[in-house]
Amino acid sequence: MSESTQQHRQAAPTSVRCAVITVSDTRTLENDRGGEMLSTSLSGAGHQVVRREIVPDDPAKIHPLVASLADAATMDAVLVTGGTGIAARDQTYETISQMLTKSLPGYGELFRMLSYADIGPAAMLSRTIGGVIGPVVVLPMHGSPAVVRLALDKLILPELAHLVYEARK
Repeated sequence: MSESTQQHRQAAPTSVRCAVITVSDTRTLENDRGGEMLSTSLSGAGHQVVRREIVPDDPAKIHPLVASLADAATMDAVLVTGGTGIAARDQTYETISQMLTKSLPGYGELFRMLSYADIGPAAMLSRTIGGVIGPVVVLPMHGSPAVVRLALDKLILPELAHLVYEARK
């Protein structure tokens, strides 16, 4: 790890204010295992889950919710589960990619690489994209608990505070 990366990680906030959004036409707070895992893991790592929402897989509902949560005065990161596949109803990629002021291609690339190690070529079905809206980090992912765990353990928890630090510079 470079000296500057290490310095940035040390300067990063110890607690990040997060919103967790589940994009689904069928999930409820009672059966949303992916969203619950995200919330529990973020809290367990010392981050604040300021808001948790479930929204239908509809751009007219996803866009205003993400836009309202991407407010640097109240939020540092928006994590989204669901709607990243290729089914006709999956609209997370189209909606969020148009909202990003800067994309983080490496997030999706690393996510698919790690998924490939677990599930093989089916990893290409993931349309995970990440980036920022202004200074707020936005990280969508597939909604299944196994994929959420992979994203949390290998990408999000190790780098979330550093991502927020960089986005706010």
